[in-house]
Amino acid sequence: MLKTLVSLGCGAAAMVALAIAPANAADELESKLQTCNACHGQNGQPIDKSIPIIWGQTTAYLTKQLHDYRSEDRNNPVMSPLAGMIKPEEWRKVATYFTAKPWPAKQASAGPAPAAPPEQKIAVCRICHQPNFEGGLPAPRLAGQSYEYLVGAMTSFADDKRTNSQDMATLMKMLSAEERDAIAKYLAAL
Repeated sequence: MLKTLVSLGCGAAAMVALAIAPANAADELESKLQTCNACHGQNGQPIDKSIPIIWGQTTAYLTKQLHDYRSEDRNNPVMSPLAGMIKPEEWRKVATYFTAKPWPAKQASAGPAPAAPPEQKIAVCRICHQPNFEGGLPAPRLAGQSYEYLVGAMTSFADDKRTNSQDMATLMKMLSAEERDAIAKYLAAL
């Protein structure tokens, strides 16, 4: 319930900000992108752990997500309408803007890093997400995303609630809930 309220509040704030954007095209795009910070954070740290970090994320991935939200290949009550307000010819500019931002500094951990999940379970992830999970074509950076976002995304793929990557859905269905949990904890600690 709290997650839904946070999402709706973020969406409402962002839509209001988009509606009052300046007329100048460059300023308008900059203003639209500043509204993203209402949820994704002024310093790149999202306001809620269920929201992904987009600062420093890969351009190709961000561009694809804007497309998928707009086309409703990926449904989200906040992001789908917001992505619909960004013109397709602006997607790469938007993605490049956030890619150029620094990945937020990691918060100090209170305890030891979780043990890596069994290599055979995580090895296939490295094929797309790169050896250190820093992302690259075609996949996003996973290292340092919040546990809550990661486990939620993996579960959504496994449960067919997120359908914008058939490969991810197939892979996540092959893992148990406990394995997805261990992988999410490991990636969040990187």
